[in-house]
Amino acid sequence: MKIRSSGILLSIQSLPSVHGIGDMGPEAYRFVDFLQEAGQMVWQVLPINPTLAENGHSPYHSPSAFAFNPLLISPALLLEDGLLEKADLTDMPFFSTGTIHYKAGENHKNRLLQKAFTRFRPDHAFADFCATHAHWLDDYALFTALTNHYKQSKWHLWPEPIRKREPDALKTASRKLSDAIFFIRFVQYQFYKQWQALKHRSNTKGISIMGDLPIYVPHESADTWAHPYLFKLDSNMRPTAVSGVPPDYFSATGQHWGHPVYRWQMHVKTGFDWWIRRIRHNLDLFDHLRIDHFRGLVAYWEIPAGQQTAVNGKWIKAPARQFFNTLFKQFPYPPIIAEDLGYITADVREVVREYDIPGMRVLVFGFDENPGANPNAPHNIDQNCVVYTGTHDTNTARGWFEGEAGKSGRKRVFSYFDRHMTAVEFTEELIRTAFMSRAKRCIIPMQDLLCLGSEARINRPGSPSGNWQWQLEKGQIHSVSASKLREMTKIFGRA
Repeated sequence: MKIRSSGILLSIQSLPSVHGIGDMGPEAYRFVDFLQEAGQMVWQVLPINPTLAENGHSPYHSPSAFAFNPLLISPALLLEDGLLEKADLTDMPFFSTGTIHYKAGENHKNRLLQKAFTRFRPDHAFADFCATHAHWLDDYALFTALTNHYKQSKWHLWPEPIRKREPDALKTASRKLSDAIFFIRFVQYQFYKQWQALKHRSNTKGISIMGDLPIYVPHESADTWAHPYLFKLDSNMRPTAVSGVPPDYFSATGQHWGHPVYRWQMHVKTGFDWWIRRIRHNLDLFDHLRIDHFRGLVAYWEIPAGQQTAVNGKWIKAPARQFFNTLFKQFPYPPIIAEDLGYITADVREVVREYDIPGMRVLVFGFDENPGANPNAPHNIDQNCVVYTGTHDTNTARGWFEGEAGKSGRKRVFSYFDRHMTAVEFTEELIRTAFMSRAKRCIIPMQDLLCLGSEARINRPGSPSGNWQWQLEKGQIHSVSASKLREMTKIFGRA
């Protein structure tokens, strides 16, 4: 990062939409125009992988590390491409904005995608997409078709020949499910087309897109089915150890994520091939890439399978330097950012420094009892980082001030800024503080720019329900002064 810049964090699905779930259509293009008008240079999004209802549509618990989320496909753009007709969009449910309507929106969009599929005629561009992405698309399409066929997402319960990926069984299944596989390829292609058009629009307006790479994939994923040797599984293909973090700020019993952890010796043996392909794939989609739970690439919290909480886990070292040496040979100076929050030890800090990887600082974490030593305190923010007022895992700035901060936290805030302030004033001050910090990049969540409270929080770590549902209301973005944001961007040298 050679220049100072700023941007906004907003997930695609949180854009307002008449189709229940935000997508890559007109509202996304209008948001890009707003970013340009406001003088912003970065748009950070949450992961764009498929999500599942049984996992609360968490973008960090996807059935594929490579595939795209069909729910983010824009019907308006399918109409422009001649794959839908105006009549297809007249008889549709009413969706209010403010909350994402996953179930009804998914049913609605699936119906439209099926209609679009009937009008689709494969061409060279589609063939090229399928060939270029075959290394993940073939497995993902077959895995998804098999999941629907067996009505069972737990692939370790599938018939043994399929479970163990016997070649003849896979060939037979591919022939039998060829129509379903073709449809899945079509859907993935439509997403890729729309995404690349949106990215091109952003880049031509001087705006780069920062993606987000979840460190783990769940057991019920195409990746674990296709590459079981890369994960700690037993002979019955069940996880022997799963992911999480120990007790921390968010939970007294830790966070039990449940993904199978990596069998790192096999990744070393294969030259980290799966990881290299994954990073290359993401750098085709994004200009910058945030690696979620970066510390897990240095040492990870391993929880024995069967445990209900994360308390009884233990730290296990990962081959960090072998991994990053391999990665940097493939991608000199890769535009990656480390999510280095939470319990960070000396070994993690050493890796971040050694490879000169920008980390993250979150200002709502900066007002504890010892701000002098707190790396998130405004005066301690260093240059080689991205500073945030908050993230998708924290409360909004206003929500934090009104809630978690409590009387003592608010008192520390007043002492730090040497004045009393309201929740709205605190939010505005925190945004200004992020902009004036030494960090080379600052990202402000859209909820903080709108000065919203805890009702607009996206995720509560450790809480299994009620997450990923906040959505912009139609026209709400216009309550943010683009000219005022642009002026602040200029004042602090981030234009």
